[in-house]
Amino acid sequence: MGWFRRRASPGSRTALLREDGAKASGAAALLSPTRVLTCAHVVNDALGRDLLSTEQPEAERALDIAFHGSGTTGRGTARLSVWLPPQRRASGVVWDGDLAVLELDEPAPDWTRPVVWRDMTEGQGLRAWHGGGESITYADIVVGPEDDGCCYLDGKLSGAAIGPGYSGGPLWVPSDSTVTGLVVAQVLPAKGALGSQDTVRRGWAVPWQTVRKELARADAADVLSECAVAAPDDMDRCVPPESFGAVQLLVPALRALLDDPVRRADHCRVLASGIGCEHPADDGSSAPTLDELARLLLTEDRALATLSESLAPTVRDHRAGRRALDHLLALGRMEENVRLLSVNEHRQLLTGLRTVTEADPALLPRAAREALRFMALPGPLAGAPRLTAAELDGVVLSLEDYPDGPVGNTECSPVPALLRLAAFVAAAAGDESRTALRHWCDRVAERLGIPHAALAERRADAAAWALHRPSPVARIVTRLSEAGPDSPGHYHCEIRLVRKDGTQTPVTTRNGPLSPDGIGRLIRETADGCGSGAGDDPAQVDVVVGRDSLQVPVDSWDTGSEFGDIFPDLEELSLPLGARYQVALRCPEIVRRSPDGQSEMRRRWAAGDPGALVVDRPSVTIKQLYGLLKTTDRNTARVVLHGPPKQRDPLLSVCLAMGVPVVLWDRAAESHEDAGRMDDIDPTGPLHKLPQRLQEFRAAVYGSEQSSAARPALVWDDGELALPGPLELADPS
Repeated sequence: MGWFRRRASPGSRTALLREDGAKASGAAALLSPTRVLTCAHVVNDALGRDLLSTEQPEAERALDIAFHGSGTTGRGTARLSVWLPPQRRASGVVWDGDLAVLELDEPAPDWTRPVVWRDMTEGQGLRAWHGGGESITYADIVVGPEDDGCCYLDGKLSGAAIGPGYSGGPLWVPSDSTVTGLVVAQVLPAKGALGSQDTVRRGWAVPWQTVRKELARADAADVLSECAVAAPDDMDRCVPPESFGAVQLLVPALRALLDDPVRRADHCRVLASGIGCEHPADDGSSAPTLDELARLLLTEDRALATLSESLAPTVRDHRAGRRALDHLLALGRMEENVRLLSVNEHRQLLTGLRTVTEADPALLPRAAREALRFMALPGPLAGAPRLTAAELDGVVLSLEDYPDGPVGNTECSPVPALLRLAAFVAAAAGDESRTALRHWCDRVAERLGIPHAALAERRADAAAWALHRPSPVARIVTRLSEAGPDSPGHYHCEIRLVRKDGTQTPVTTRNGPLSPDGIGRLIRETADGCGSGAGDDPAQVDVVVGRDSLQVPVDSWDTGSEFGDIFPDLEELSLPLGARYQVALRCPEIVRRSPDGQSEMRRRWAAGDPGALVVDRPSVTIKQLYGLLKTTDRNTARVVLHGPPKQRDPLLSVCLAMGVPVVLWDRAAESHEDAGRMDDIDPTGPLHKLPQRLQEFRAAVYGSEQSSAARPALVWDDGELALPGPLELADPS
């Protein structure tokens, strides 16, 4: 038996919820931070389908997941990735298959622990919990004989019995909290009075041996590779073969720090308590071997950081000891499964960042763009200008894997990216949060051996950034490009902020194509994150499109509700993009391809506003419009187009190619008889007020849902904003 032992009760339990989220369909096993295993019939129940339906559910459909721990719960969503439907046997009593692997949309909370598997054998005493998560629902069972891939289970006649809601749940070994298989179902006696010879409290399970074979049969080798499996030694940690060399490297480093067994026992008792393990209840005379300790540090992700947390104060004034600890930490940084933060440090950071995020959801993304400006930011930080508290777990886990920052002195420990970000967040946070995060940075830096001067340099940069007040954002420029045939109706989106002083700031946006309403929400979130609360929120949105996308109804795209995440019943309080902002199109593709397009645009703006050219006759051709814009309307900066699309679209291209900066038309017009529908906009009125009049018109039309009203579209290219051109490579390589 090893010195470090897992606690007799699991650290966390996982469940699959029904669509209303009020009741558990069954339990599940957490395979990794991003994967869950349960029974296929539990998925069927969660989706409201027949329990033994064999039809594979849609992979895009989200399923609600609940995580239960000691005094805490968490929620998430997942989507189906592996489907092994239930298949009836000839006897009709039990069935085969019945497994499903789900991919979590966000990593499971950090306090959860993936299960560790071991083989199921006859006579094992096991324990299961109901998917509802209540500790009192445990049911004790004993494994019976194995029969063609399933194992029978018998429960005691006292205590809880396995029943509905237990399916898909892990069967735990109470002595070490390993898992031997999944609960499948119970065997129900015939209807009527229970006889003395009837079978009671009998069920069956799919053992780990069968789970392994079924996942291999489903070509899910990537899932199997993430499953942790206990070593044959009943209590030892299982170290992958590729990590044997790392164990041999860690042992000398540990010997330099913990060669004394008494000292080793003292630190390992603190370590065991921190990572949720038990240790021998003796007088402190026993200690784990250095080999066992090294294996633990490589299999428990926060064990090495937690051990160094207790070691650091003891080597503060001991140069050789500090060098040995630095060497141990450097070895840990080379291991993929070793985390930067200890259990306590991770918990304290999440608490501090959660307080900051709830007070200002835009602060963390804003600080990350500055503190980590030369790094590709992880998912939620890169995808939106605001962060929710639910996204913090995944963000911190991702940032722990980021490389350390550069150092001038090669003998000094570098400042990790996560520590730099915390320093920037602290500089801009409120007094209480600032103090807590600064103290956190001090403690982590001391444990890692980072010099005070290095941390002070990062703090000085953070303070300068926090004091800087950039010019207010005047407008938001969004460039759209069609995603292609694989995602019809979706677009890739790039966003750029244009400030009143003329400077431009690119905003990292979500990876992958977005739906129209998804882009509308992203623009609204970006605008919300730019406001200072002083009434200077950006009101103008320029949408840069290609020639083929000039008729895309971007002004009608929904922007979502800023109250939706907080008050679900207010989700409907949203506005279309064109009603919330002054939305205009820009098409630099046509202007750049025209020999004189840009110079003509500047000249027309410089000529002032001599009036609008209204094209409202069916007889006007592209040649006639070209002649007008070359002669009598040579200085015209605004053209209003009427008529059906077949005539109107070519005329629009002529206007843009000849440098006309403002073009207005009714996207929904079918003939020249529809021209009067835009009278309320006053198309020929004061030019500088046209975008505002258009916004007010759109707000009135979309609010009343008038099907007969105009759907105005506007190209407005004021020439003040230079858009980035296409990439031109001198060297094709």
